[in-house]
Amino acid sequence: MGTVTIGVSIAVPEPHGSKLQQLRAGFGDAAAHGIPTHVTLLPPTEADGAALPVIEAHLARVAARGRPFPMRLSGTGTFRPLSPVVFVQVVEGAAACAWLQKRIRDASGPVPRELQFPYHPHVTVAHGIDEAAMDRAFEELSDYEAQWPCTGFALYEQGADGVWRKLREFPFGTATVPPQADRVERGSLPTR
Repeated sequence: MGTVTIGVSIAVPEPHGSKLQQLRAGFGDAAAHGIPTHVTLLPPTEADGAALPVIEAHLARVAARGRPFPMRLSGTGTFRPLSPVVFVQVVEGAAACAWLQKRIRDASGPVPRELQFPYHPHVTVAHGIDEAAMDRAFEELSDYEAQWPCTGFALYEQGADGVWRKLREFPFGTATVPPQADRVERGSLPTR
């Protein structure tokens, strides 16, 4: 199967996800339509494709230990000048995201991963675009608000076309389910 690029994230549900994705595209971020709106738990990581069942089992165990929690986004932030990113801030749910990401990339698991920067949950709305557009994103979304109950996370794979596609969802507080019984179509949301 070869090497695949995977990521794990919490999807920003509708209507918020599409709205932020459209705004990101409107700011001139060419990657906007290939990246579902999300809060990262495991950044892009190369893995052996044959290891996906082991990775999915690990993610199911992490999710089974998790519980739904409130997520709230409010206002903007930036990683500039260190990194050319403008984001919407996670103001509620950040501690739960930190707990999840630490367990997902734990050294004892199948996707150990050191981070380049300290973990900071956020929703990217502009990345690597010109400074004026970054400033516009920062200003236009400064009063942005959204909230929802977070009930799980998902595993994504980046295709050769650069588009991230959902492979499987992992709802919180459930027993491990065989992967084939839990596959979902791209863009669908958890039902609980």
